[in-house]
Amino acid sequence: MIIVPVKEGENIEKALKKFKRKFERTGAIRELRARKNFEKPSVRKRAALQKAIYVQKMQLMDEQ
Repeated sequence: MIIVPVKEGENIEKALKKFKRKFERTGAIRELRARKNFEKPSVRKRAALQKAIYVQKMQLMDEQ
């Protein structure tokens, strides 16, 4: 459960902004979207490997 303490006289928009930031950090939305459609573990591993290869290639390009 996310708890955002609101101080006396604090703006409600500021408190809402804090709540949104905390909620984003929990990753609940990201997990919900990931669980929406089942993805086989082998497909997930393949995508992670392709992403790692891409990132490594970009880092090599930046070094040169």
